[in-house]
Amino acid sequence: MKRAGHADLPLHHGRVPVWLAQRMSKLAAGIIEAIIIEYGKSEVIRRMSDPLWFQSLGCVLGMDWHSSGITTSVMGALKRAINPISNTLGIYVCGGRGRHSRQTPAELLKIADHTGLDGQVLVKCSKLSAKIDNTAIQDGFQLYLHSFLVTDEGEWAVVQQGMNGASGYARRYHWHSEALDSFVNEPHTCICGNNQGEILNLTDRNARETRNKVLEIIQESPSRMLPEIRKIYMPSHHDVKSKDVNLKRLGSLLAFAHDYGPQDFESLLLLKGVGPRTMQSLALVSEVIYGTPTRFQDPARFSFAHGGKDGHPFPVPTKVYDETIQILKTSVEKAKIGFYDKQRAIKSIGKIVEHIEKDFKPNTNFNRVVAKEREESYKYGGRTVFGKAQPPKVKSPAKPRLKQLSLFD
Repeated sequence: MKRAGHADLPLHHGRVPVWLAQRMSKLAAGIIEAIIIEYGKSEVIRRMSDPLWFQSLGCVLGMDWHSSGITTSVMGALKRAINPISNTLGIYVCGGRGRHSRQTPAELLKIADHTGLDGQVLVKCSKLSAKIDNTAIQDGFQLYLHSFLVTDEGEWAVVQQGMNGASGYARRYHWHSEALDSFVNEPHTCICGNNQGEILNLTDRNARETRNKVLEIIQESPSRMLPEIRKIYMPSHHDVKSKDVNLKRLGSLLAFAHDYGPQDFESLLLLKGVGPRTMQSLALVSEVIYGTPTRFQDPARFSFAHGGKDGHPFPVPTKVYDETIQILKTSVEKAKIGFYDKQRAIKSIGKIVEHIEKDFKPNTNFNRVVAKEREESYKYGGRTVFGKAQPPKVKSPAKPRLKQLSLFD
């Protein structure tokens, strides 16, 4: 079994507003369908086990770029988007947060009846993956979300999240069924995170005897620490800072979207009438669908597609969001009936940006870019949980001051 990694995320509270949740589901559906058309459903499962790609997906969907809520909202959006068309896609999403996680076994058995898969095996995999992260590995995080994705061929991924109230962080765990050998004997490539003291890992190869006596020693302090191999540690600051983004990649994206008019690429992209701001979003969506793993090392960059619901780095541009959804939806529908022009066009956007990036010298004023997005947000239907973006207030010219005479003038 391949354990693809985990991510540490600061805890955030609140709910995703309806106006954003609906858009997230529509865009998520388009992205997933595009991936399946290009690479197959197995690739969707593989990507879901990659914490960096998952984080980038959440950002491009308009969620807060680093919060714990990105897991809940993205999985909720995927479940709403995928399950109504699961018979067509061949992928199913089970579970969720809290009480929904407890429905996973029943949902898996129902899917098994429909597809002919072994439901009991799937239920066992679901329960064991949760037990491993919650009990066999005691790192201070208690699971409160468990989502299980499975194809009609039996390949699965698990995305689950635990909470540590004391530290103010949540931790997300990703699983992939590829090359499953054993759940209890080093089922992971590794587990990693900030050093929080002693951690109990009963899946270590040297813990074979210990596992036989787990009920006796579960409360004891082990001395073995988990090796670090791969992590995403999201900072506690809510706003997106320049240090969170690869400025060369962001700069080349902005240069492509804003310095090259859409007419220059009209014959190539077949996206007539698409303005620079939508082109910027499409370029990042294109990367999420077609990008290689190395393109997701700075997930915060993907928040420059559709902002974030709390206004970081800027309000969600709903008009741009809707246009992106429509363009992607059209390309997917055309690809289904054998017309791949628009799909190739969207794919080419990311390739063009990557080509520009090779010789691009970043001189991007990060703060100015963010300020411009916020200032012009009202033009694109900018919106946050706090309300709609408003035009900047025009300062009235200052009235001339009358000279005050003194007795000596």
